Amino acid sequence: MPSTLRRRSLGTCAALVLLGASAPVLAQARAPVAAFDIPAQNLAAALRTFARQSGQQVIFQGAAARGRTSVALKGGYGADAGLDILLRGTGLTARRGERGVIIVEEASSSPQLPAAPVAAETVSEVLVTGSLIRGGESPSPLHVVSREDLERSGRATIAEVLTDLPQAFGGNASADTYLANTDGSGNNANVSTGINLRGLGPSSTLVLVNGRRMAGTGFHGDFADVSAIPSSAVARVDVLLDGASALYGTDAVGGVVNIILRDDFQGQESRVRVGAAAGDKARELRVDHTGGWTWGGGHLVLSYEHYERDALPAEARAYTATADLRALGGTDHRLFYSHPGNIMLLDATSSYIPAYAIPAGQNGLGLTPASFRQGQVNLENQRARSDMLPRQERDSLFASFGQAVTPGITVRGDARFSRRDFAHNLPGTVALIAVDRRNPFFVSPNGATSSVVGYSFTDELGPIHSDGRSDNFGASLGVDIDLPRGWQAETYLAYASEAAHRDVDRRYNSRFLQEAIGMIPDDPTTSFSTAVSGFFNPYGDGAANSEAILDFVGSGWSKSKSRSRVESVNVKVDGALFDLPGGPVKIAVGGQLRRERFQFLTVGMTSRTVPTVTLAGPYDSKIAAGFVEVRAPLFGPANRRPGLERLELSLAARIEHYDDVGSTRNPKVGVLWSPMSDILVRGSYGTSFRAPSLAERFETEGGGGAYLNLGGVQKLVLLRYGGNVGLKPEHARSWTAGVDYTPAAVPGLHMSAGWFNIRFRDRIGTPVYDDITNALGSPVYATFVTRVDPTSTTNLASVSALLEKYGVTGQFPANAYYAVVDGRYLNTGGLRVEGVDFSANYGFDVGADHFDVDANATYLTQYRRKVTPDAPAFQLLDRPGQPVDLRAQMRGSWRRGPYGASVTLNYTDDYGGGGVPKIDSLTTVDLQLRWTPPSKGALAGVDLSLSVQNLFNTAPPFYDSPAGVGYDTANAEPLGRFVSVQLTKAW
Repeated sequence: MPSTLRRRSLGTCAALVLLGASAPVLAQARAPVAAFDIPAQNLAAALRTFARQSGQQVIFQGAAARGRTSVALKGGYGADAGLDILLRGTGLTARRGERGVIIVEEASSSPQLPAAPVAAETVSEVLVTGSLIRGGESPSPLHVVSREDLERSGRATIAEVLTDLPQAFGGNASADTYLANTDGSGNNANVSTGINLRGLGPSSTLVLVNGRRMAGTGFHGDFADVSAIPSSAVARVDVLLDGASALYGTDAVGGVVNIILRDDFQGQESRVRVGAAAGDKARELRVDHTGGWTWGGGHLVLSYEHYERDALPAEARAYTATADLRALGGTDHRLFYSHPGNIMLLDATSSYIPAYAIPAGQNGLGLTPASFRQGQVNLENQRARSDMLPRQERDSLFASFGQAVTPGITVRGDARFSRRDFAHNLPGTVALIAVDRRNPFFVSPNGATSSVVGYSFTDELGPIHSDGRSDNFGASLGVDIDLPRGWQAETYLAYASEAAHRDVDRRYNSRFLQEAIGMIPDDPTTSFSTAVSGFFNPYGDGAANSEAILDFVGSGWSKSKSRSRVESVNVKVDGALFDLPGGPVKIAVGGQLRRERFQFLTVGMTSRTVPTVTLAGPYDSKIAAGFVEVRAPLFGPANRRPGLERLELSLAARIEHYDDVGSTRNPKVGVLWSPMSDILVRGSYGTSFRAPSLAERFETEGGGGAYLNLGGVQKLVLLRYGGNVGLKPEHARSWTAGVDYTPAAVPGLHMSAGWFNIRFRDRIGTPVYDDITNALGSPVYATFVTRVDPTSTTNLASVSALLEKYGVTGQFPANAYYAVVDGRYLNTGGLRVEGVDFSANYGFDVGADHFDVDANATYLTQYRRKVTPDAPAFQLLDRPGQPVDLRAQMRGSWRRGPYGASVTLNYTDDYGGGGVPKIDSLTTVDLQLRWTPPSKGALAGVDLSLSVQNLFNTAPPFYDSPAGVGYDTANAEPLGRFVSVQLTKAW
């Protein structure tokens, strides 16, 4: 967008936050600030949450907390000031003990009580994503999605909330990109949902659950399916926006998403939610219940969630109902593979083009050469009867427990299981059908002895139907051991797996079609006989073929199964080494043994008389890792001075050895500097890596027909895919720098701005798939495109050999292919991504009213890719199907007594231009109204909310997509207005 408008949008973010600065405020002591989001609840649970969110060690007596309720604490506060608010009206007070430990006690208690009374509960310093040291603070940018954020979003799943973040990119690993055939990865047939931070790819974002790895999903098992995580079990999500391989190992290139599940909940909570999109489509139901129990030294949390959503048919939205986009200002992308079909001829460019239209409204009998309509074309709407979002149904279970075995040993564990069923319709199959005089219905419009018919089977066989199931499991069991001098050891076992299968039917079998056409003799090994059932008639419209013929021709099917596993043994010890004037030097050191396994099986019968079986794997990789992190506070509370309120350096390093791809070493350096108490400057530098996934290395080579755009014309190509055993790990260098501003004079205000720069080398990828719409037209991909010469016997023999190798003979003849396009995995030249983040939040009171204003924006300045090491870098930013320069979210919330409301503004900048189609900006508004009655009486614990996403039902900006949909699936979504009602009851 123009620079003036861009500045205005960024300025609006700041203005919304600063607007309330003149509201009445209370002064508070200057102290390190944390972002708190603690609802009103029983005091013991609130204190545990406070310890986790503040990174402080808290000690309190269970008897003192029993029967007391805390007020809510929301916003940025110093630990002491925040705790003062939390304890208001409880009759308890807090003081600092030895080494800064916070002791919560009765207000009348003697200040001489020991720091650790025997009957007290100790809430230790906790790990923060981005550090391995308890109570550490990450020098990298960290965005926290709290449970309150999840509730206020109006979304039903944590997957929806995370993919809505401005730092996330939706170009692949999402349901609508797969169903629209715009997902360049091509491996998300299980319609999973991945997180793609910075547009670096879902495989470059490491997803953790409670700090443990999830198993991979998809055909390659190379990204985590966050849709498997039940929202009812989520306490918060930490989004680390920086490379972190030095801390977490492979895949943490674009960042880390750590989903923290609830382990501090006490009581019972039930929830029911219903909703539907505009037109009463994509109806949704979510029902869940969570129970939490605590006892002396132990806790248990159990949660169950059921979620389901209907499919969203393509016909439900004007911009997806038809591939003819002329009514929306675009072009006609309907296919000439139709019913009735077209007689095809080779043109001067050796491409099959429609020359004669088969007349409509006839049964294919009695046709003469004069019956065909020369120069006319029958066109088929390939979007008809297909879906844009699949039907989903998920049942999830979660359990978390902890028990202090002795005063210094605690056993902790958690387990989760999710079963997700899905189903959707895809466009029906199409074919070029060769027919000659062996077929009794054969008629040639030009006297030729054979013809090729462009044909669609959608009318006769229906759309391709796909359904399947995905089971996702994860569990860990660990022991925390308190060691002398404040040290602590942690060891745990972790296991994760995902098993999925998918069935596809309503496909034609090209081998059976040739038999039914009469191009090959009746095969006695099949149940079909043309003498009994007749010949397939490719010239008719409507019911030209009998049910017996269609059952035979349409008996093609395929089944796929995948299984991914991750097993690990982990040990870590952390504590203070010695004291500096600025504070203790802390260290964490440990190791990990990890094993990853993946296998994939496909069985299909689409081109032969017997099923074709392809087994990929089982593949196995063993990894051993050692890591260390050191934090040194050079200046702190004890020796601070003007300009050096705080200065802390951190250094982390990790070595990982793979038994199949070798070793990698990755360091990370960070700095935290406060020139004054209100300002924190942070910076980091580190290297990251991603080892090639097992499938990327060993996947069996395959291929098939696909239509790619060239100058507005859809060209049939043979698209190759498969693994590469010679792949090397990809590497990246990341720089970040930022400033956090938390003025003590304005309690509750926190602002942050940061810069990031990420440079890849040896990036593992499929350049053709990543930019599939431009694969034929851009000279950048010329080395991956081999034109097919239909006059060359040698060339056609080579194509025929590939068709035979891939098991796709009979679908299209060799000379029908315009080119062979190589989309196999390789180490590409690299990628450079650069930009700035901005976030702000401000909570303040005006009388009895409480307000919260939040803003989160990302502005990309570069997104440049090199296809090969020697190729020039080219800018992909602001191109359709690629990241947009500016995305932002702004939310304002209000609360007064039992009533509350929030309004969220979602903005995506305009993009394109310079020879690329211009796409308008997109602004949508979400609204939520909440009612939480007083905490006494029959309605105690009730929370009722009405949420409306996309309040004004704003359609995505028009894009004349070659895929035949009228929007850019990478930067918009097709759902439209979605209204939901949610009732929650705390028992």
